[in-house]
Amino acid sequence: MNSSSFNRRNWLKQTGLGAGALMFGAQVVPWTSKANPAFGMTPLYQPSLIETHKVIERDLIELKARLLANENPYGPSPKAIEALKEAAIKGNRYVYNSSKEFAETLAEKEGVTGKQILISPGSTDILEKFAFATCLKGGNVISADPGYMSIVNTARAIGATWKNIPLKDDYSHDLKAMEKAVDSETRFVYICNPNNPTGTITPIEEIKAFAKKVSKKVPVFIDEAYIELMDGGESAVGLVQEGYDVVICRTYSKIHGMAGLRIGYMVASEERVDKIQELVRTEMGISVTSLHAAIASTKDLEFQEKTKTLNAEARNYVFNSLQDLGYKPIPSHTSFILYPINIPTKDFAEKMLSMGVGIRVFTINDKPYSRVSMGTMGEVKLFVDSLDQITG
Repeated sequence: MNSSSFNRRNWLKQTGLGAGALMFGAQVVPWTSKANPAFGMTPLYQPSLIETHKVIERDLIELKARLLANENPYGPSPKAIEALKEAAIKGNRYVYNSSKEFAETLAEKEGVTGKQILISPGSTDILEKFAFATCLKGGNVISADPGYMSIVNTARAIGATWKNIPLKDDYSHDLKAMEKAVDSETRFVYICNPNNPTGTITPIEEIKAFAKKVSKKVPVFIDEAYIELMDGGESAVGLVQEGYDVVICRTYSKIHGMAGLRIGYMVASEERVDKIQELVRTEMGISVTSLHAAIASTKDLEFQEKTKTLNAEARNYVFNSLQDLGYKPIPSHTSFILYPINIPTKDFAEKMLSMGVGIRVFTINDKPYSRVSMGTMGEVKLFVDSLDQITG
C-alpha cells in the first residue's frame, strides 16, 4: 500500500448498520454529512429517522451476532451492576459528590490530582468539547487519515480546517509529517492509539518523543480508548504528570463494558480542564448510577483481566480464520479487525445481516473493507461460518 493512498478523496464512506436496518425492513437512505461532505469517515447509508427507534429496540434481540460497534459482550462488571442498583436511590440528587469521588479514584489511578481529571458521559463527549474549547476561533487540526473522526468533524463544523496526514505503510501514525504540518494556526494534534478503524498502534516511545517536542507549540490529544485491551499497552499519561501540554482520553465503553452507561474521562493540566469547564458543566450530563458503576468497575481488576483475555482469544481466532479463508486482515491490538473484502460493501453487509450477523463496512481507496468487532466465541464462530458461506 502506498502511504499517500489514504487521502480526503478515498476515505469516504462508512455504513450506519448499527441498527440492523436491512434485516428489519427499515428504509435505507443515502446520507452525506453537511459538515464533512467530501472526505473523512462519512456514513454510506443509515436507517431513516422514522424507523431508527424501532430498529434499535429490535437489533439487540434479533441479531445473532452484534459485531458492529466495538462493544464489550461480557460487561458490565457484576460489581458495577450491584453498585448501579445501590446508587439508584440517589437518583433524586445531583452528582456533585459522586463525580468528585470518581475523579479522585481516577486521579489515584493515573498519578495526577483530582483537578486534572475531567469526567463526562462517554469519551466522545470529551472529544467534541475539547474541539469546541480550542477551535471556536477557527484554525486547523492535525490527525491521521484514516482515523477516528469525531473530534475532527466537530472542529470542522465550527470553522476549523483539517490537515489529514496519511498513515504510514505499516498503518502507524506518520509523526514526522504531523510535526511538519504544525503551524501558527494549528489548535491541536490528535492521535488515536491504538487507531480506529485500523486497530494498529504507533510505538509509545515514538509518541512520547513526538509529544514532548510538539506540545511545546500546541496541545497533543492522545485518545487511548482501546489501550487497556492491548498486551503490554503503555499509556502516555506520564507526560501529563511531567507537565507537558498533553491530553489523555479514556472510555468505559470498551474493557469496562459500559457503552450504554456513558462514562469517559480526560487527564490533562488544570488549565486545560478549567478551559472546558468554563464553557460547559461536563458532570451534569452524567447519571449518579453510571458514576457509581464506574467506580466499582475501576476496582474490579479481575473482570478487566477476564475481558482482556477473552477478547484476545476471539481476536486470534478471527484473525487466523480470516487468513484461512483467503482474506488479508490487518493485525489488530483492539477489539476489532479490519480486512478487505471482494464484493461491494452493501452486498456484503446484506448477506451477513441475512444470517443474523451485524458488521461494519467501509470504502477505502475505492476498495471495499469490513470491520468486525469481537464478540463472544459463539458470536465470532457464527461470523466465521457466515463468512465462509459468502466466500464459498
